[in-house]
Amino acid sequence: MQHSFIYNEAFSRNIGWVTTEEQSQLRHKKVAIAGLGGVGGSHLLTLCRLGIGKFHLAEFDTFDLANFNRQVGANVQTIGQSKLAVMVKQALEINPELEITQFPNGINENNSAEFLADIDIYIDGLDFFAFNARQHIFASCAAKNIPAVTAAPLGMGTAVLNFIPGGMTFADYFDLKNSSEEEKGLRFFIGLAPSRLQMSYLVDPTTIDLANRKGPSTIMACQLCAGAAATEALKILLGRGPIRAAPKGYHYDAYLNKLALTWRPWGNRNPLSRLAIFLARRKLKHTQ
Repeated sequence: MQHSFIYNEAFSRNIGWVTTEEQSQLRHKKVAIAGLGGVGGSHLLTLCRLGIGKFHLAEFDTFDLANFNRQVGANVQTIGQSKLAVMVKQALEINPELEITQFPNGINENNSAEFLADIDIYIDGLDFFAFNARQHIFASCAAKNIPAVTAAPLGMGTAVLNFIPGGMTFADYFDLKNSSEEEKGLRFFIGLAPSRLQMSYLVDPTTIDLANRKGPSTIMACQLCAGAAATEALKILLGRGPIRAAPKGYHYDAYLNKLALTWRPWGNRNPLSRLAIFLARRKLKHTQ
């Protein structure tokens, strides 16, 4: 049986936490998401159910069996299929009125201007190890005064950083520069979660393999990321604060039932962060 779609009815249960006027604002906001895997796919569906009406989506990869533990679009029917196509289909099944511009080649220097055109906010869904693409897109957001949110899935929790126009930039906070891929991994890892809550219950440290671009993951972390990032997006898009912006962030870990409010002035150039990077680098060398 075919049912008609009515936007105001579909998202009426949001009203109370947002006003009718705010819901209308969200309907006309345009969000860019690069990466539609573990966190990116969950970001998209969560923001769809929030009532966001316009998206720019970038993804070049296809689903495989190793995605089953955490990626909402991965199942036996979608193995080998485009993540972008699968997730767009799921989004349109929530809201058939969505305006979606697709970037099937992912994000790069040639298409980032179009990807960020008229965007209200960028939500990071890139793979942890996509350092070059991430550095470029965050730099572009800073240049265009576009707020950007990253929520990292760590263990069974999420670490959240907001980069707001006029505030500390991604480049200044993480200080990745032109480091080696392995060094970028260390700096990104330490910068995301200075509190390192998740490390207390990691049962097999050998599964973190920066050299081979591999690491363990959970669906719980991805879903927590989506909830946290969508909440930050709501506050930024509607002008409802307060916004905790870099070099401040927060890390919530469901396994430990802990919330850490993080603050690293100067980002990874902070003495505490520099020490953590040094110790992590030394530990990594001993395990190789």
